[in-house]
Amino acid sequence: MAGPKPSSRKLILGLTLGSLAMFGFGFALVPLYDVLCQQLGINGKTNSTAVEYADMQVDQQRTVQVEFLARVEPGMPWSFDPKVKRMQIHPGELVRTAFTVHNLSSREIVGQAIPSVTPGQGAAYFNKTECFCFNQQTLAAQQQAELPLIFFVDPDLPEHIQTLTLSYTLYDISARSGSAVAKAGAAK
Repeated sequence: MAGPKPSSRKLILGLTLGSLAMFGFGFALVPLYDVLCQQLGINGKTNSTAVEYADMQVDQQRTVQVEFLARVEPGMPWSFDPKVKRMQIHPGELVRTAFTVHNLSSREIVGQAIPSVTPGQGAAYFNKTECFCFNQQTLAAQQQAELPLIFFVDPDLPEHIQTLTLSYTLYDISARSGSAVAKAGAAK
């Protein structure tokens, strides 16, 4: 029996190259999406490190409503709530607030909060000088804590944005954090 016909070889080669090209495109899609969203200001990601607050002109003529949302990943036995659900602030004003957290379980858990801001275009103007989201939060069994947040909204926030919603989701990262509980579980 002879090998495949020349037209079959072309088809196989074309399908193989097409599959490789689709795999490469899929692999590159996530970084391309991140770059595109960052350039367009639509990703909702806030800064992941503290921004230094420099005295700036507070825009007393303008008020922006800031709303706070808190959620916990399904199955994580913590309660997590903002102390204040919404506030009216002036762009350029340094604002302090906090979130409360309570480990409802009988074991130590390490949590990490991931923030996002909506509308996504507003994320570039929401600056945190101190945030619990910059660090992992370790709570012993039944421990409660108050987690500080200090922020300001840049006065250059576009006029059409009148409300910013800061949302945090807490994730249980005990297994990958190197906590005492995770180490004890690995030793068994």
